Amino acid sequence: MRWVYWSKLYDSKFQAGCLVQRMEHDSWVFGLDAPREIEVFRSKKGKYGVRYMP
Repeated sequence: MRWVYWSKLYDSKFQAGCLVQRMEHDSWVFGLDAPREIEVFRSKKGKYGVRYMP
């Protein structure tokens, strides 16, 4: 499978990490399928993003 990239880049790693936590907790609370792997990455321009593998 391929990585799916979140559409927004964030200024700090903390903000991207908050999105990762929210994705993990939303799947648990609402009974959705959790992605197999979620990670924070840094773009070439220095911003942070989130990608996941469904």
